[in-house]
Amino acid sequence: MENKLRLFNEKQIRAAWDAEEEEWYFSVVDVVAVLTDSVDPKQYIKKMRSRDTELASKWGTICTPVEMQGLDGKRRKVLAASTKGILRLIQSIPSPKAEPFKVWLAQVGSERLNEIADPEKAIRRGADYYRQKGYSDG
Repeated sequence: MENKLRLFNEKQIRAAWDAEEEEWYFSVVDVVAVLTDSVDPKQYIKKMRSRDTELASKWGTICTPVEMQGLDGKRRKVLAASTKGILRLIQSIPSPKAEPFKVWLAQVGSERLNEIADPEKAIRRGADYYRQKGYSDG
């Protein structure tokens, strides 16, 4: 796995790319620390799991140990989640810093439901995105 550090509001979030799955994995503790300002993110995660029984019941499928570099420079397995898993975790964080992500998730979800009801909207969105990336129609 390729390891990287991501910055969010000038705070580090460890990430690892799994080339086989073609998926990024992010340190759960780092994400929780950034979105909550908790002095003890591990305890915050325990409380979050106890408050959200559905999250707790699926914890093993959402999170997985992934080898990443620690703050001390040593490599060890840390609890990590894919983008989809991190988005699910954010739903359980009652913090003002998590709210913009929740609003974005609601917006994207609404757009996708509209596109399911009217597939032409999905085609138009895809074509617009294609042009925004600088590709020509020809």
